Amino acid sequence: MAPPNTIDAGLTHRRVATSDATPAGKVVYERNYQVPDFTIKEIRDCIPAHCFDRSGVRGLCHVAIDLTYMSVLFLAATQIDKLNNPLLRYLAWPVYWVLQGIVGTGIWVLAHECGHQSFSTSKTLNNTVGWILHSFLLVPYHSWRISHSKHHKATGHMTKDQVFVPKTRSQVGLPPKEPKAADQEEEEVETAHLDEEAPIVTLFWLVVQFLFGWPAYLIVNASGQNYGRWTSHFHTWSPIFEPRNFVDVLLSDFGVLLTLGGIVYASLQTSLLTVTKYYVIPYLFVNFWLVLITFLQHTDPKMPHYREGTWNFQRGALCTVDRSFGKFLDHMFHGIAHTHVAHHLFSQMPFYHAEEATYHLKKLLGQYYIYDDTPIAVACWRSFRECRFVEDEGDVIFFKK
Repeated sequence: MAPPNTIDAGLTHRRVATSDATPAGKVVYERNYQVPDFTIKEIRDCIPAHCFDRSGVRGLCHVAIDLTYMSVLFLAATQIDKLNNPLLRYLAWPVYWVLQGIVGTGIWVLAHECGHQSFSTSKTLNNTVGWILHSFLLVPYHSWRISHSKHHKATGHMTKDQVFVPKTRSQVGLPPKEPKAADQEEEEVETAHLDEEAPIVTLFWLVVQFLFGWPAYLIVNASGQNYGRWTSHFHTWSPIFEPRNFVDVLLSDFGVLLTLGGIVYASLQTSLLTVTKYYVIPYLFVNFWLVLITFLQHTDPKMPHYREGTWNFQRGALCTVDRSFGKFLDHMFHGIAHTHVAHHLFSQMPFYHAEEATYHLKKLLGQYYIYDDTPIAVACWRSFRECRFVEDEGDVIFFKK
């Protein structure tokens, strides 16, 4: 039997949608899935009102704490090469890289809060703090803020979502699915699958995705919608943006260029190796955590995707998975992983109230609240191997391999 807060794709769901939410004609729901029919008011009313209160002072305190962690780690790292024992030096640097990567991810999450305007009630404060923190981490703040807002407005929508958009059967080069007879189960008519990768190949692509998936998304829109032309967060004519976003994109580029200039200057004043040890490797660890967290939030065998006519905001917002990375990392990441369902439903809710909100959401959503307690490494391997495409047809579809 599944744990209380875990949804299994084979379970019968408790709430069903009415027919007015579906397009005319026959609709196709894989796995006989019954779509949720919650209203946004119904969901909001189950959460205490104070959970939506934002405090700029509280947000700035979290920034100060994380910057203090980062500074202490940096100062400690300046002593590593002074150690006489070479073994201690070789052990100390990886410890610094891992810890600084964790702290950097927490700072990224706080800037993410700013992008959602959940950091404080002041838009000016939000965008100033967010721009500074994200620029330091080589993120084009406003450009990402704009595309990320579109992601939240269309999560789980096959043609409007902005990131981790599933490839279809035809896009991965498989032949069309054979129609099934009335007495056949869906599994019986699968005539072709993608070739099973050797484990070493899967591991290689996992490493590539974790290290370079985030900058690849920013630069060439990897895993995003296919617009038929170069799509990037760094140029103003990208189809992600509208003409009114012109200045925001340039300001975002300027912030990243300032940081790159600082990196070049520091390399000239010290050495490229020094900058790599203190900044570049922790930056790659930030990339790792970001991709791992978001990949597992939006890529899971039991999570549906919707097409136009069946999708609505509430259904899309529930197309995400909560999971814990352990108390320490959950704390350092400001709850971004284990309260993500609440965040998608109400992105202007500050992270420090999301855990309480999640408690109440579970009661209302029941089996539609998706929590997965699979060990992180196992869940990652499973999702990477089993979530490879979705069908070209169908109103509610699930990943297949």
